[in-house]
Amino acid sequence: MAGDLDGLLVVSVEQAVAAPYVSGRLAEAGARVIKVERPEGDFARGYDHLVHGESAYFVWLNRGKESICLDLRDAGDKALMDRMLARADVFIQNLAPGAIARLGFDQAELRKRYPRLITVAISGYGEEGPQKDLKAYDLLVQAESGLSQITGTKDELTRVGVSVCDIAAGMTAYQAVLQALIGRGVTGQGRHLSISLFHALTDWMNVPYLQYVYGGKEPVRIGLNHPTIAPYGAYTGSDGKDVLFSIQNEREWRVFCADILGQPDLPQDPRFDTNSHRVANRVALDAIIRPVFANVPRDEMVSRLEAARIAYGRVSTMDDLTAHPQNRFVEVGSPTGPVRMLAPGALADGEIPDFGDVPALGAHTDAVRADFSE
Repeated sequence: MAGDLDGLLVVSVEQAVAAPYVSGRLAEAGARVIKVERPEGDFARGYDHLVHGESAYFVWLNRGKESICLDLRDAGDKALMDRMLARADVFIQNLAPGAIARLGFDQAELRKRYPRLITVAISGYGEEGPQKDLKAYDLLVQAESGLSQITGTKDELTRVGVSVCDIAAGMTAYQAVLQALIGRGVTGQGRHLSISLFHALTDWMNVPYLQYVYGGKEPVRIGLNHPTIAPYGAYTGSDGKDVLFSIQNEREWRVFCADILGQPDLPQDPRFDTNSHRVANRVALDAIIRPVFANVPRDEMVSRLEAARIAYGRVSTMDDLTAHPQNRFVEVGSPTGPVRMLAPGALADGEIPDFGDVPALGAHTDAVRADFSE
C-alpha cells in the first residue's frame, strides 16, 4: 500500500480528528501531505500529553506528514498557500463553516482556477440545509444522529467510547477522495467533496432507521445484549470478568445446552425452543445461564465455549487489549521518541508498511517555504 500515491500532493488545513484521519491515510499510502497549522498548532496536540509528552490523538492521526505553520491572514503566508494549492492534487479543510472562504480560499473558486484539484470540505452538518452553520463535535453528533438513543442500557444512554462520528467522517472522506482520484484519471477533472460528521454517521444508522420507518420498530437499549437474538450477550465469570457469546441457530443452541449448561433437554422447553421464544423469555433464560458462568473463571469458560465451537468474545480491559495475541503493531517516530501503536486494519500482500514520523509543530516550515518559493 505504501507508495501507491507517490507523487500526489495533499494540502490540508486541518485540526482535531476527521480531516487528519483522511490526510493521514493518504500519507500512509505514499502521498506527500503538507499539514497547515496555525502558529499555535492543531489543538489536538493538546488533547492530552500521555504518549511521553505527545497527544495520543495527534500521534495516531498525523504520522508521515509535513507540518508548516502559517498565518493565513498574513499576505505573505496567503501567497505561499496559493502557490502550494496551484501544485496540489487534493485540498482538505475542516475549519468552521465559511472560515476557509473568509480567509480567501473559497473551494468553489479554487476548483474554477484549478480544474484538476480535488477539494474536500469536512463539516458537522454539511454545506447546505438549515443546520449547516452549527458547530459540531463528536459527542454532540452522537446525540443528534440518534446513535445515543440506541447505545447504552435500559436505564441510561451512553457515549460510544471512541470518537466514532469523527472517524466515520474521516473514513467516508478517504474513500471519496480515492474514488475522485480514480475518476480524475478517467476524465482529467477534479471534483468537490462535501463530507459531514452527521451524514457519515446517519448512513451507519440506516438499519435502525429502516426498521423504524418501515416496520414501526423502536430500538431498545439492552447494554451488552443483542436486541433480537438470545442468548447473545455478556455473562460474568467467578473472577468478575465478562465473556460475550453468541448463539446463531438451533444446532448451536442444542450444543450449548448440552455442553455448557449440562441441560440437554432445555431446547424442548417451550419457553426456549425458538429464538423468538428465547428473546421473549430472556429474563428466565438468563436466570439459568448466569449461575453456570458465575461458577467458573472467565478464561475457563472461554475454553469450554471454544471446544463447543460457540462464538465468543472476551469483554477486554485495556490490559487485555494490550496483551492480546492477535495484535499487530507499528512503530513511528515522534518529536519525543518512538511510539509503538496498534497497526491499521488492512494488510497488503501480508506486509505492514513502514510509516513516517509524527511531525513537531512547524518542523517543515522552512523546507516547504523553500520548495514553494516564488
